[in-house]
Amino acid sequence: MFGVGLPEMALIAFIAVLVFGPDKLPGLAQQAGQLLRKARNMANSARDELRTELGPEFADLELRDLDPRSIVRKHIIEAMEEGDAADGRKKKPRLGEGQLPPYDVEAT
Repeated sequence: MFGVGLPEMALIAFIAVLVFGPDKLPGLAQQAGQLLRKARNMANSARDELRTELGPEFADLELRDLDPRSIVRKHIIEAMEEGDAADGRKKKPRLGEGQLPPYDVEAT
């Protein structure tokens, strides 16, 4: 979870007990849980509102689909597949581990 292992979590919990005390810690954990729940509900409602505003053709919209990197990656992959299909080419097999790529002596 976020690159935090068990020792780090134990250290964070120990520091939290020292700073806030064992009396206030359950209340703070409850407030943190409520805050996360509200943030998740706000994100879900924003996604649902965006879906309804854009119409039925975007019914399967996910917010991570709006990431520019994923949009570019998606269009590049689609263009490559369309180009291969238009040329009638098949996908080339990948090299196995330890295999060398083909080498043409006359090409150099």
